[in-house]
Amino acid sequence: MKRATHQTTRVAAVQAFAVQNPPPSFGGTYFTLVKVTADDGTIGWGEAYGATFGPAVMTAAIEDLAAQFLVGHDPMHVESFWRRCYGRGFTQRPDVTLMAATSALEMACWDITGKRLGLPVHALLGGKVHESLRTYTYLYPEPGDRSDVYLDPELAAQRALEEVERGFTAVKFDPAGPYTVMGGHQPSLDRTELCVEFLAATRRAVGTRADLLFGTHGQFTPSGAARLAQRLEPHDPLWFEEPVPPDDVTGMATVARSTSIPIAAGERLTTRYEFARVLEQRAAGILQLNAGRCGGIAEGRKIASMAEAFGAQIAPHCYNGPVGLAANANIAAVSPNFLILETIRDCGGFHAELLEEPHDWRNGRLHLSDRPGLGVEVNETVLMAHLYTGSTLHLSMAPDSIDVADTFRRA
Repeated sequence: MKRATHQTTRVAAVQAFAVQNPPPSFGGTYFTLVKVTADDGTIGWGEAYGATFGPAVMTAAIEDLAAQFLVGHDPMHVESFWRRCYGRGFTQRPDVTLMAATSALEMACWDITGKRLGLPVHALLGGKVHESLRTYTYLYPEPGDRSDVYLDPELAAQRALEEVERGFTAVKFDPAGPYTVMGGHQPSLDRTELCVEFLAATRRAVGTRADLLFGTHGQFTPSGAARLAQRLEPHDPLWFEEPVPPDDVTGMATVARSTSIPIAAGERLTTRYEFARVLEQRAAGILQLNAGRCGGIAEGRKIASMAEAFGAQIAPHCYNGPVGLAANANIAAVSPNFLILETIRDCGGFHAELLEEPHDWRNGRLHLSDRPGLGVEVNETVLMAHLYTGSTLHLSMAPDSIDVADTFRRA
């Protein structure tokens, strides 16, 4: 019997790009993409989510990491690549910027592997258990809005109904504010009342046609989050997102025990080791891993499986570009404990223009591609026409202390 042989290929070149996301810039000011080229000409794409440094530093970091551990190596060996990155510089601990760079490169390796084998990534991960994926979107402003959609419950309710009519069965919003590096803080009474009005108005508008996802971004102390959650419970949101700063897992567990609303968290966490702490303390029952930050596709799959053992679900986070979304979707497709996937509205606009063929979003669901690799191909002409030359971060918080009661009091 003749044994099948595998012809080894090596990574020949790596290029990282900051790609400007034109206004309205939903999903971030720019996307950090990476192109990995194998010596047989196969191209793989990856995307990093966020970082603690500007885009020029981040793209240089990705290329620096690739030069040491990826160029000249077989892209199929993602496990050894990941371990070498994780221990780089005598660290061997979760590092959000290092793991964002690792995630983008690892993602591209999966894309190359799938293309070389003629199989989609989800087939390499064990095969689909979901033929399509339920999605949700944030509520976003529109030109000509009479006010800020995050300060106007009735406008938010109208926007939620528009998204439900578009096909979504879940919408997310965050009226809680503000985001400051000096947090967490106690929510002010007027901002608490605004949050309650938001949930009440959107619930009246959509009824039981859609779940309501109450987003926060680690603004509160555990006691403040518990107070707010108690006021939100009557309107039955599907989740209360990241109620305390991401480094306070014990505090998050305290909030989880104090409310009937499921806690969701994870967009700012990286590697199975940080997610393990959340699961061990029962701090969240819904994990929002992002393949562009958590460590990549294999790491995301491990996190999802670990969550399954704890009775937790995954809801991959995606406030970034369409390549990262493709990676999230491949993880979700093979995970029995998948709940819902974040998209930027219906994956249209620049998110579609950046791809040779856009994501197949229909009636509130993302339909999985069976094309080899990640299932998407970047339009390099569009990419090169939108290189970002600014220096802002993908996301940021207010750098100073904020007097919530005075600064954010509504008229």
